[in-house]
Amino acid sequence: MRIIAGKYKAKKLVSPRTNKTRPTLDRVKEALFSIINSYVKDANVLDLFSGTGNLGLESLSRGAKFAWMNDKEKLGVSTIISNTKLTKAEKYVKITNKDYVKCLNQIVKENIKFDIIFLDPPYDSNMGINSLNIISESKNKILSLDGVIVYETDKTFLSKIKDEQILENFENLVCIDTRNYGNIILKLYKWR
Repeated sequence: MRIIAGKYKAKKLVSPRTNKTRPTLDRVKEALFSIINSYVKDANVLDLFSGTGNLGLESLSRGAKFAWMNDKEKLGVSTIISNTKLTKAEKYVKITNKDYVKCLNQIVKENIKFDIIFLDPPYDSNMGINSLNIISESKNKILSLDGVIVYETDKTFLSKIKDEQILENFENLVCIDTRNYGNIILKLYKWR
């Protein structure tokens, strides 16, 4: 796993040897950043299920100004800290060790809005859908008016959902793009 482009290009990132962390594959990450390229410059980025800091640090490398990286697992947080030090990006990040709901509540309290939100939760959970619901119901308290949410999941999880339409439209968010990369699925959301 490495930074693909920008000021930290080719920096190798560490990844813990555990099944609790699953970094986004380089080929998927490269395709993703091609899609969201116009959002990255000077962006505030939230990587809610950060794991290794991979997506937040890639965003900073490509010109984002700030990345809030959160993970519930202590091993994930220590990995994020290590990778932040490797890239020397400490002054551009905030790292928290919280449950995703508590993190989103803290963001609302601190009145920070994000231009890009990455949701890459464990594939076998409803945490991504729950996060999308919370962000949707917050109106524009978490996602900026012109911001984008990137939700990563897989085909196995989608096959377990009885109604795939649940992922298409939320109260205030709409899915604007869906991309498949083998078993991986990326869904992009914006405000209605």
